[in-house]
Amino acid sequence: MFRSKIERSDSLGKIAWKRFRRNKLSMFGLTIIVISVVIFVLGYLISPDASPDANEQKPELQIKKPGFSIKLLKIRKNESLHDVNIFEKMWSGKQNDYTYVTVYDYTFSGNDIVVEEYTGNEPNRGTKIRYNLADVVYDINGNMPVKNDEANGTIEFYQYTTSKKIKVNSKDMQAEIEKNLLVSKKYMLGTDRLGRDLLSRMLIGTRVSLSVGFIAVIISLFLGLLLGSISGYFRGWIDDFIMWLINVVWSIPTLLLVIAITLVLGKGFWQVFVAVGLTMWVEVARIVRGQVLSLREKEFIEAGRALGFKHYRLIMRHVLPNVMGPVIVIAASNFASAILTEASLSFLGIGAQPPTASWGKMINDHWAYIFTADALHLTFIPGVSIMIMVLAFMLVGNGLRDALDSKAIDSKPVMSNS
Repeated sequence: MFRSKIERSDSLGKIAWKRFRRNKLSMFGLTIIVISVVIFVLGYLISPDASPDANEQKPELQIKKPGFSIKLLKIRKNESLHDVNIFEKMWSGKQNDYTYVTVYDYTFSGNDIVVEEYTGNEPNRGTKIRYNLADVVYDINGNMPVKNDEANGTIEFYQYTTSKKIKVNSKDMQAEIEKNLLVSKKYMLGTDRLGRDLLSRMLIGTRVSLSVGFIAVIISLFLGLLLGSISGYFRGWIDDFIMWLINVVWSIPTLLLVIAITLVLGKGFWQVFVAVGLTMWVEVARIVRGQVLSLREKEFIEAGRALGFKHYRLIMRHVLPNVMGPVIVIAASNFASAILTEASLSFLGIGAQPPTASWGKMINDHWAYIFTADALHLTFIPGVSIMIMVLAFMLVGNGLRDALDSKAIDSKPVMSNS
């Protein structure tokens, strides 16, 4: 005895999910989106450069190939520690408590460390800089040196926190430097033209792409559902006016309209979200209007009117829930369009502003290197990332369209347990 794989007891959501899971391309797209969301949430916790906007610059390390490694000397800044909790660091990053100096070679000399800075040339011929060991290890504002005894290899401090004098052996500070303050850093994706870690910029740039897609889709859904449902339900002069507005907005090229709105609102991170959202509602409104026009004549809506239900209740509880299938599909498509639009605006210089990490801005900063074999990755990596992200949302949108299609029939039989 056989029965359908989709049982009568399954809800519509379960049926749609089963159909969606069988679409391997859509599941691939969903996996990419889930990974991107995880990166979005964790943010600076998984970024090699956890400074705000991943903007730690090292000009001497500009345009290094993926896998490049360098030794860095961490010099304690003469300021209070930037103590932040895990959520603050996850969302906004953390100011570095150390200044990082690139090291080609170093030697200890008495109570000093002599560092030859990395230049990237052969031979290196970097500037040799002498740092006092205490200045490297300690916050001098909180630990004032009062006696530097090189003969005995000691430094005496006045410690403000305890109001006491302490004596530190230079050998101990040398060991501390070699153990904890001389670190090796590997740039997995290399560095950009300002010497910033490209991997960190790519990870934080994911936030911009997902944020602009999410906010723009929310704005477009709110306006599209509101105006589309009012237009289709009430018809008459309201429908004529809203359709006139839709046609006017629809006739203006999307990118041109976004640029105009951006120039009015100003350049910035949040302005581009609003600008993109205000240009994407028309497609949602047209689809919702068409769906509502057919639903308003159905028997259950007529029955609701006969029972005296208010228009608000009929629209919110009976009409809109029945048009959400096509709306979800168009939302996925709009998400992809929003990511492309944001990248285009950032490339033109009117999107997210420096030092905000944006994939489109990365391409703009390094497009001249596209013809240079050694630096092709500077444009290739963000470009491919944009392509993969957009493709992921398009695949999910196609999968949702098939999964929510009421005409789709699953006739694959399975053996009954009875």
